[in-house]
Amino acid sequence: MIRIIALLVMVIPGVIAAFGIKLMRDMLFGQTVEPFTSLPLQFFIGFILFASGLSFVAGFVLYRDRKRKKVQRRFQRPWK
Repeated sequence: MIRIIALLVMVIPGVIAAFGIKLMRDMLFGQTVEPFTSLPLQFFIGFILFASGLSFVAGFVLYRDRKRKKVQRRFQRPWK
């Protein structure tokens, strides 16, 4: 059950990041998506969604690897 929850924690931000990529791609081809009125706004929201989803997944993986001591020395935190 814990692995299923961990999988959902990884999939939901991944889907958000993929939607952000789709918004940016649609802006590049000049297609507006329904809730947005302008292309620059659509690109900006897409970039925010992509960056937030990617950073969440990367942070989750880094936290897990730090806990298992599988990171290089420069990524380790000095624990008290």
